[in-house]
Amino acid sequence: MCGLAGVMDLRSERPVERTELSAMTATLTHRGPDAGGQFLGEGVGFGFRRLSIIDVARSNQPITSEDGTVTLICNGEIYNYRELRSALTARGHRFATDGDVEVIVHLYEDKGVELLGDLRGQFAFALYDQRLRQLFLARDHLGVLPLFYTRTPDDLLIFGSEVKAVLRHPGVRRAVDLTGLDQVLTFPGLVSPRTMFAGVHSLEPGHCLLVRDGQMRKTRYWDLDYPRLSQEQPLSTASAETYAEGLRTVLAGAVGRHLQADVPVGLYLSGGLDSSLVAAMANEAEPGAGRHSFSIAFSEGALDESRFQRLMAEKIGSAHHEISMGADDLVDRFTQMVRHAECPVKETYNTCSLALSQAAREAGVKVVLAGEGADELFGGYPGYRFDRAAPAAARRLRGVDAALEERTRQRLWGDPTIAYERDYHMWSETRRELYSEGVAEAFPDFDCHNFPPVDHGRLRDRHPLHQRSYLDVKLRLADHLLADHGDRMAMANSVEARYPFLDLDVVEFAAGIPARLTAEHLTEKYILKQTASGLVPVEIIQREKFGFRAPGSPALLRQNAEWVGDMLAPERIRRQGYFEPGVVERLRAKHLAPTDDVHPHLDDDLLLVVLSFGVLLDLFDLPDHS
Repeated sequence: MCGLAGVMDLRSERPVERTELSAMTATLTHRGPDAGGQFLGEGVGFGFRRLSIIDVARSNQPITSEDGTVTLICNGEIYNYRELRSALTARGHRFATDGDVEVIVHLYEDKGVELLGDLRGQFAFALYDQRLRQLFLARDHLGVLPLFYTRTPDDLLIFGSEVKAVLRHPGVRRAVDLTGLDQVLTFPGLVSPRTMFAGVHSLEPGHCLLVRDGQMRKTRYWDLDYPRLSQEQPLSTASAETYAEGLRTVLAGAVGRHLQADVPVGLYLSGGLDSSLVAAMANEAEPGAGRHSFSIAFSEGALDESRFQRLMAEKIGSAHHEISMGADDLVDRFTQMVRHAECPVKETYNTCSLALSQAAREAGVKVVLAGEGADELFGGYPGYRFDRAAPAAARRLRGVDAALEERTRQRLWGDPTIAYERDYHMWSETRRELYSEGVAEAFPDFDCHNFPPVDHGRLRDRHPLHQRSYLDVKLRLADHLLADHGDRMAMANSVEARYPFLDLDVVEFAAGIPARLTAEHLTEKYILKQTASGLVPVEIIQREKFGFRAPGSPALLRQNAEWVGDMLAPERIRRQGYFEPGVVERLRAKHLAPTDDVHPHLDDDLLLVVLSFGVLLDLFDLPDHS
């Protein structure tokens, strides 16, 4: 993966300044330390930083067409590039490199913007057609890779792989997006197109942006689509074992594609089923490859999964790297984590992801495979058991606040029976209490409930388990687990993270598994556990779902770090003007109690949001609220 940045004058009147473009691109050097490049056209400019993975000696970007009229910069990997290249060559196209992303240029020459239907991979790219004076931006199907953009008051379109590149342009003003902050407090994290920065948008997964004649047109080219109940074919009589065998074949193919690289590919081992299965299949695909594996070992015994991590490392014979983490390590890495996450967080595990990518880089590993996506696609969270057991009638609420909560669910999901994560009506009061008086007065204007985060049409007339999966993919996976937790923490140390479970073949196979089998016998990831049988040690398959966990606010406070105290000081909170100092102080006192703890999957660590938001304000020079 790499880093890209660019500017386009929507009036076609002004040249792009090379120095401004260079400054933007310089903020992305961590994403691409190996090489850089620029393209300057009439009213448009591209900047690029490369992390060399395939065709290391060549394939520097920007890449141009044979006649020089099409220019591309792409952050990502195209996993079916060999098949595409063969077909394009047969149609007379000539390639200048042996890399993967050059196929995008030639596909565009043949198909124009319809090329997205042919791509299988993780990508975010910008392509400029000189003849049409047309800019084409696109982000991959699931949103593995980021792409941010803004339109300035004087009609400059500015974009980049990270928000910091966009903010570096002198035409972009810095301000907090309060709806983005409210999303962080309400959902698992930010949801595209929102960011934490007013006016800066995240291009949604499965979307493209076409810019021509000063006009911008955004289009959705793909979305996860589960079958409608009203259109469902007669229930499949295929057994769970049949689906498990099919999944094993599809996933093995995905892992094989994700191993494509001209540099070492390593493995993240969490100790859970998902990363273990990916590791096992990588070992089957290339036995004896001598891969490196990486995991976090917590000094706190209740959080430690090292026994299971070592068990899997021994099974595949990897050179295993165990990174020990304690609360002091979380404090030391916290600021760096927020700088790369570019948003507040509700849990500290991102600091562990940062430590993992550092260890990988120090071991000479540029690419790692990870297990993200399996929980969301194969029923890996406890809520799937709830949905499997409870019919729709049983999910309707009772009591005084039932009507208000169902009205809120209707606004968010288009269906009052969809129960996802929390009681959103009651939680609104908690959010309002945390905000300062000045911010709370404007709450009706920025309340994230007013901006439904998902397409209601993709939830309507779907099975409850499929509804939950869709919401998990949209609200938890794309802009949290793959973004602030995945891409940003890996690329902070110039490491590319890949996710075989998010291969489009795997995703579409998962969407075709009958909902009745998703949590069969009220067992999470029932089909996936069948798939892993014989590949992954039974101790890992049968262990209770654990999930990523790291110490929360109580552990950080007990380190007595001076900067943490300064960030949470009432006078600072009052000056910044976003949160109510008295509420913050009560949270701080509560978490300082010797017996207090915060479970990252059961509790909302509001103090951690306050702390990381304060760090964000300082790092990105964001203004106080007035």
